[in-house]
Amino acid sequence: MSVEKERLDSNNWQDWGPYVSNRQWGNVREDYSSDGNAWNFTNHNNAESYSYRWGEEGIAGISDHKQLLCFALSFWNGKDKMIKERFFGLSNPQGNHGEDVKELFYYLDNTPTHSYMKMLYKYPINAFPYDDILQENAKRNKNDTEYEIVDTGIFDNDEYFDIFIEYCKADRNDILVKVTAHNRSEIDAPLTVLPTLWFRNNWTWGYNKYKGQLNSYSNDQVNIHHDSIEIKKLYSKSSGETLFCENETNTPKIYGHSKKENAFYKDGINDFIIKKTPTVNPEKRGSKAAIAITKIIPAGKFEVFEFKLASEEAHDPFDNFDNIFAERKNDANEFYKNIQEEILSEDEKNVQRQAFAGLLWNKQFYHYNVGKWLKGDPNFNAPRNFKHYVRNVEWDHLHNKDIISMPDKWEYPWYATWDLAFHCVPYALIDANFAKNQLLLLTKEWYMHPNGQMPAYEWNLSDVNPPVHAWSCFRVFKIDEKHNGKPDLLFLEKVFQKLLLNFTWWVNRKDKNGKNIFGGGFLGLDNIGAFDRNMELRDGEHLEQADGTSWMAMYALNMMRIAMELAQYYQVYEDMAIKFFEHYLYIAEAMENLGEGTKGLWNEEDGFFYDVLQLQNGNAVSLRLRSIVGLIPLFAVEIIDHHLLEKMPNFQGRMEWILKNKPELAKLVSHWDEEGHGRKHLMSIVRRTRLTKVLSRMLDEKEFLSTYGIRAMSKVYEEKPFVFSVHGTENIVYYTPAESDSRMFGGNSNWRGPIWFPINFLIVESLQRFHFYYGNSLRVEFPTGSGEKKNLDEIAQNISTRLCSIFLKDENGRRAFNGEYDKFNFDENFKDYITFFEYFHGDNGRGVGASHQTGWTATVAKLLKPRL
Repeated sequence: MSVEKERLDSNNWQDWGPYVSNRQWGNVREDYSSDGNAWNFTNHNNAESYSYRWGEEGIAGISDHKQLLCFALSFWNGKDKMIKERFFGLSNPQGNHGEDVKELFYYLDNTPTHSYMKMLYKYPINAFPYDDILQENAKRNKNDTEYEIVDTGIFDNDEYFDIFIEYCKADRNDILVKVTAHNRSEIDAPLTVLPTLWFRNNWTWGYNKYKGQLNSYSNDQVNIHHDSIEIKKLYSKSSGETLFCENETNTPKIYGHSKKENAFYKDGINDFIIKKTPTVNPEKRGSKAAIAITKIIPAGKFEVFEFKLASEEAHDPFDNFDNIFAERKNDANEFYKNIQEEILSEDEKNVQRQAFAGLLWNKQFYHYNVGKWLKGDPNFNAPRNFKHYVRNVEWDHLHNKDIISMPDKWEYPWYATWDLAFHCVPYALIDANFAKNQLLLLTKEWYMHPNGQMPAYEWNLSDVNPPVHAWSCFRVFKIDEKHNGKPDLLFLEKVFQKLLLNFTWWVNRKDKNGKNIFGGGFLGLDNIGAFDRNMELRDGEHLEQADGTSWMAMYALNMMRIAMELAQYYQVYEDMAIKFFEHYLYIAEAMENLGEGTKGLWNEEDGFFYDVLQLQNGNAVSLRLRSIVGLIPLFAVEIIDHHLLEKMPNFQGRMEWILKNKPELAKLVSHWDEEGHGRKHLMSIVRRTRLTKVLSRMLDEKEFLSTYGIRAMSKVYEEKPFVFSVHGTENIVYYTPAESDSRMFGGNSNWRGPIWFPINFLIVESLQRFHFYYGNSLRVEFPTGSGEKKNLDEIAQNISTRLCSIFLKDENGRRAFNGEYDKFNFDENFKDYITFFEYFHGDNGRGVGASHQTGWTATVAKLLKPRL
């Protein structure tokens, strides 16, 4: 067992980690406006002066797991208009494609206990182009690409610092910090490095008066005084100037209040350095502190800055510093050597390790008490106008105060339930306990609504995301069982009980007519339809969704499979397996018969599944728009080994009774009554004939199949769009392979053509399951029209290879996600750094959307690893 694995099992080295967000401004939980305009209430321009209520932000920030004390790095190049204390980006209304970080940084390494962490920030030597980025993006429309920082030319002459930030733990409360700043330019350049400490402000709001204190009696250390923090010292190996202020809002600047005597606000350190004003406390104390160290870094050279957070006073705090770093790096290498397969190439190992690093760096302390947020605090009332729209009013029970895996700590510094389900699968490869605890967390009483709904995300906790939690729970359970040699039945049983509530919520709330056909609105697939699928239609009109219904069929099968697993140990679960087996059959039957005017969600002429619009007169219209909505029925597939059935006589008996007495149900399930390859049984909405027809579309390069995976929409709409009129409005849908051409859901959300990893990951898994049953007896053309036939496992592996090729070097040394930026592809100081984007261009694989969505895009780490 590796040293890191031993630490992980001891479970006492994770008190400190990278739990500080990259962006706290512009979040719903910081919005105390009367109009609900979260983007403007707190924004990048006032972030340096505004003290947050619910969390903190910083560059490479770390904190304790309750985020009482934070540490982060800040920088100044001597030219910027502000200290670089946080990453810059655009708010949703500012960009032509919505919220978007405009900095270059990379997560390079991390271990599950955060015993070793490394990231890279590329900081320009010249003044940061804030205004240029804002103004140019404001000029561009939805048909233009985003204007990125590299487009400004600021990196053209290599006039930037490569700042490598590393952490390692000498012990659980002794943390070493190394900052290595390389001057990549041909000119000497100054750099001020500011290791910064501060207490999260939990004393201003009226519930708590206790406030820790930071002070100093020298130029190379800061003393930490807090009853609940074991770390007591910050040491700097280089002497600098210790600067202190309070983590308090600059109310004169933000609200126009009069300045209090001897007040030193949050932006005091910034103003002292930039404006040379007396805005820091001359008594060297406060709740925010930094040590300002300035050095001239010669052209082509580097400087190392060393710091230590210590639990006790040390005579020589930097004794053995380099050796400890070397040990932790070796520990990390040993840990990942045991994780990574020898068959992987060095490039594949690099991509996989950075994917794991991104997952681990995107952990965040997340605090949101909706009840308090709605009513405001004793010292700060919230001016809510409940006669108008106020977010999350029905979630006043929700109280989150945990370390949670984020999709991305800048673009999406809040958890998203269906995103997190995908995060947990690659997490299970490196830290299964964390993955299991994350999945359980979302089902806790203070998360899950009393009616059984799971919270979606803070912008609208009531939005409906695809119900993939059960799938993820069982997937993580099986990976954990394989790695640890025994099943965690307590986890599976706990989560199953809560999922019963959630499944019931779906049945009661999203099956409009009680006929096992499900809606749910946009279901996480922003912009996928011809019109807003959350839109309230006329009385009696509603949308029957092929994806909503298929997700529920998948959910029923997932619950059935979990119940069957538990029934091997606890017989009582056999009845639950029967219940979900029958519910699945009813959903499958319902997909066939919706009403007059249509035969169901399946269109025989096109060989595809479509949404159906139910009209007031009882007729129905099939919305013949070919998108991934019609591929999601593939996910409702389960293979049952015959030996498992033999252990469940009641289940087997009930199954045989249904097949004998309800032929209308039996015929809807693919060959349930016939043993397949290797004495296995198949449950699937998509029978063999339909499966081949859907695959014919999906594997057609003129439709869904791209060089880099499966597109979200058929390419046939590139030249000839889909047109549909509803309520007098003509809706037009083009295939758009990258940036969105619609603000239907705002921002850079777009499912009208790009490649998305979560859906592709499920496609790969579903094909593997179908192959597990059919084996070589089912071979289809791949690609469609090529004349060459492959089995479904070969196709799944090919799609996996296409997805992985987005990140791996091609024969010309290019990585597709970098697009046409030669600097990113070929420059020695760029070419091996990976960013895991939100989604990817449907034709060339270029990264689009959030650039650090190492959440669900990190499933590439699982695709690179042989199947478990």
